[in-house]
Amino acid sequence: MVRCGGAVLRKFGNFIDNLRVYVRGGTGGMGYPRLGGEGGRGGDVWLVARERTTLKSIRDRYPQKRFIAGAGANSSVQALKGEKGKDCEVHVPVGISVLCDDGKQIGELNAAGERLLAARGGLGGSLATNFLPCKGQRRMVRLDLKLIADVGLVGFPNAGKSSVLSKISHAKPEIANYAFTTIQPELGKIMYADYKQISVADLPGLIEGAHANKGMGHKFLKHVERTKQLLLVVDISGFQLSIKTQFRTAFETILLLTKELELYKEELTTKPALLAINKMDLPCAGDNLNELMEQLQHPQDFLHLLQEEMIPANTLEFKDIIPISTYTGEGIEELKACIRKYIDEEAEQENEEYRKKKLVLLQTSEEQMKRS
Repeated sequence: MVRCGGAVLRKFGNFIDNLRVYVRGGTGGMGYPRLGGEGGRGGDVWLVARERTTLKSIRDRYPQKRFIAGAGANSSVQALKGEKGKDCEVHVPVGISVLCDDGKQIGELNAAGERLLAARGGLGGSLATNFLPCKGQRRMVRLDLKLIADVGLVGFPNAGKSSVLSKISHAKPEIANYAFTTIQPELGKIMYADYKQISVADLPGLIEGAHANKGMGHKFLKHVERTKQLLLVVDISGFQLSIKTQFRTAFETILLLTKELELYKEELTTKPALLAINKMDLPCAGDNLNELMEQLQHPQDFLHLLQEEMIPANTLEFKDIIPISTYTGEGIEELKACIRKYIDEEAEQENEEYRKKKLVLLQTSEEQMKRS
């Protein structure tokens, strides 16, 4: 098991979802006191979101992780107004949050081409500064990547999330019969006959206490934030992380997963969610499924099975519940169809809201024109 764990680390160790870098704006140029000349302002450091860029590529290309803009030109007899220093542009992945060292967020870059000022250049020397230049802004910033995917797989270790991803998409995640096979996020795409593509993220398995950063903790949960839809994957036979931890039935597992999402960020429990009940090829799976469906229909009657602090304030309302087996292929096509159906419904709802906003803006504009 130790050797297997090492192999997984080597395979997925290239993925980086946060990087700390030093940024410094350029120093301004010297002023020219005799003629009242003004030095050029220092260049700025900009973060620019680009497709197919990774934090690993930034680290590999710039091992010092230092980004410094150019200094402004000095004022002179030939050019009383010095030229601005050269800006420094750092290409970063889409889905980046930029934070100061104290954890305060500076901004986000969620679409290709978006730009964020990371460090402003210093002013050039002028009468106001006694013709002495100012230094540029300097600071350490943390680039924090939150994966943007249509669907996020949520489940405890060994529930079969990696197997589900391999069955519904072209991804080839590491799959083995031990906990924490997935130690880094894995992305796949479901390809449909009409060439529609839906991205799916298989994320490290949760454990009880993940909201408090136990196990993969926040490293997992932050990636759930930007998924449009949740797909909970649950082992129909239940779950037990180790002999030292308590066995949980499929129903208890669902409640505990909901509780972890709720404690980390309550809005996560309002996301559209599907439930895939895996390992239906196992003995007694049918009986266990009947029991689980009854519990899900009347959850309040079974909450006594858990300690009070483990019960979520609100249970997840699943758009659909699909029994599957990644071993036999049972339910996989139905699962793919369900994912597509609800992603399309959400897209249509977003389009309808956009059309309504445009209509309101158009009507407001026409009313203003009539009044004038």
